[in-house]
Amino acid sequence: MEKTRCLIIGSGPAGYTAGIYTSRADIHPILYEGMQPGGQLTITTEIENFPGYPEGISGTDMMADLKKQAQRFGTDVRPGYIVKADFSQRPFHCVDDHDNVIEADTVIIATGASARWLGIESEKKLYGQGVSACATCDGYFYKGLDVAVVGGGDTACEEANYLATLCNKVYLIHRRNELRASKSMQHRVLTNPKIEMIWDSTTKEICGNDLDGVTGADLQNVKTSEIRHIDIAGFFVAIGHKPNTDFVKDQIELDEQGYIKVQNPGSATNIPGVFAAGDVCDPNYRQAIVAAGKGCVAAMDVERFLQAQN
Repeated sequence: MEKTRCLIIGSGPAGYTAGIYTSRADIHPILYEGMQPGGQLTITTEIENFPGYPEGISGTDMMADLKKQAQRFGTDVRPGYIVKADFSQRPFHCVDDHDNVIEADTVIIATGASARWLGIESEKKLYGQGVSACATCDGYFYKGLDVAVVGGGDTACEEANYLATLCNKVYLIHRRNELRASKSMQHRVLTNPKIEMIWDSTTKEICGNDLDGVTGADLQNVKTSEIRHIDIAGFFVAIGHKPNTDFVKDQIELDEQGYIKVQNPGSATNIPGVFAAGDVCDPNYRQAIVAAGKGCVAAMDVERFLQAQN
């Protein structure tokens, strides 16, 4: 069994920032990078809205910078992930994917949230080359072009409305004949002249190649089976996110969507000594800069908690 004053579960902007701050506070944290080291940003081609990178930077490079900075101050960054956590009493006991047991005085959960995908092969093939799950992140690259959004809830409508401020035309594809979004959001979409609704349809294929990226999509009407092709340069999937909380769902208080509930202001969960940061507790913004800020908050909350205990 190994002991630490702070265990950080997850990397990405929240986890690495928490590592930077707790290390500089001489807490000597252990950080497990998770199944996707660096988080979702490592599969994002270009980031242009994170402060400090005026020319933009790839997600992989930015996460490498954050990791190096955390390690520079002493964060013990490890590959692998936590498979089981016992928060019934302090110190907490967590088990990694190699059956190593970590005894931690405090824990920061920064496991993020994963986008829900359609599950078609062309979606995987063209991810980062026109296929995206974040209009705020990637919409700027399609300024003046035609794009499509898949979904029927508030998120899809928000994405469509945002893209309509940048793009020439936005197709909003929904498998039903009415939206699930709030009435006000529906009104904004249905009255926007730059948004065209495609009802009762699913995506059969996203068209494109490695050289040109996304060039179009083949849509299938669920009632008639008729195929319709649309020419687009960007394809945005907005059917929701799944917070990565399965390993703590029976111990940590979650909201109805599965996101960790935290105190506001702050990062404390319902269990004293357990904190959360980043997309795992943020169903609203899901931005790298927000996650990094929350990682700082969690680290400072850990420092204050340990000081109070001492």
